Amino acid sequence: MSVKSYRQALNEAIYQEMERDERVVVMGEDIAGGMGAPGEDDAWGGVLGVTKGLMPKFGRDRVLDTPISESAFIGCAAGAAATGLRPVAELMFVDFMGVCFDQIFNQAAKFRYMFGGKAVTPLVIRTMYGAGFRAASQHSQCLYPLFTHIPGLKVALPSNAYEAKGLMTQAIRDDDPVVIFEHKAMYDEEMEVPDEAYGIPFGEANVTREGDDVTLVAFGRMVNLANEAADSLKASGITCTVVDPRTTSPLDTETILETVSETGRLVVIDEAHPRCNMATDVSALVSQEIFSDLKAPVKMVTAPHCPVPFSPALEDLYIPSTAKIEAAVREVLGKGH
Repeated sequence: MSVKSYRQALNEAIYQEMERDERVVVMGEDIAGGMGAPGEDDAWGGVLGVTKGLMPKFGRDRVLDTPISESAFIGCAAGAAATGLRPVAELMFVDFMGVCFDQIFNQAAKFRYMFGGKAVTPLVIRTMYGAGFRAASQHSQCLYPLFTHIPGLKVALPSNAYEAKGLMTQAIRDDDPVVIFEHKAMYDEEMEVPDEAYGIPFGEANVTREGDDVTLVAFGRMVNLANEAADSLKASGITCTVVDPRTTSPLDTETILETVSETGRLVVIDEAHPRCNMATDVSALVSQEIFSDLKAPVKMVTAPHCPVPFSPALEDLYIPSTAKIEAAVREVLGKGH
């Protein structure tokens, strides 16, 4: 086990799966460094370097630089998956889904259903999301709730480097379309990650903190903020259970309901816009299934319902923070802000 960044963990997962299975191919814009020759040190490996080093090792037959046409190469990847390959396609920013969503939700997501269960579509779509990178409103959105809404898609949100490698490995080995959401503000965050390949099963949440007073359910990067808030509140005698669902589809509803039943209080932290996001989904789930166990109304901490600001000062206010999470916890405990 060695220390790896979120970026390196993702790269290692893809590299190891390409070594293990020759059917795994990768494709996307500039993922091999444009027209650079094999072995060149300046190969980009995508806009943030996740695929760096793959082309010199596996060649242009398996590492495919594509034209700037998301509708073309995402459609190509879906077709390749249906005919026996296991493509990993990079949709550079999730904001670009607007030009290729038909290929995802009307085609890839429905192949198994439309063909009577006889078709498998082992497609992985890697995409970047999230604010905090000063990338403005067209490159900073959290659109995973839209993908979660589509039957036939699996959606994963790694919260750290260990989760990133395990979920990516699992996604490549899965026989259904999986969308991996990588938060662009986390690529340089480091932790110890096993060197060998391993998968993290989808639909199994991770409890990162245990406490008696409040359950915090958080998604993606927000898990780290929830952990920070829980650690800070512990000094005040308030203990929190923190749940990282890891995947939004499938969603581990059992762990969420069990932990909320034990604490009687819930705060959901979600960087997505507040209308029809994962926070509203989890809040509805808990209210419908275990309303009688609640000791206080459910509280949500989300971004506001507006585009992501370009102004650094406004963007910092836009993103949920540990202070906002702590205030929400104190509110459900009846202890004010």
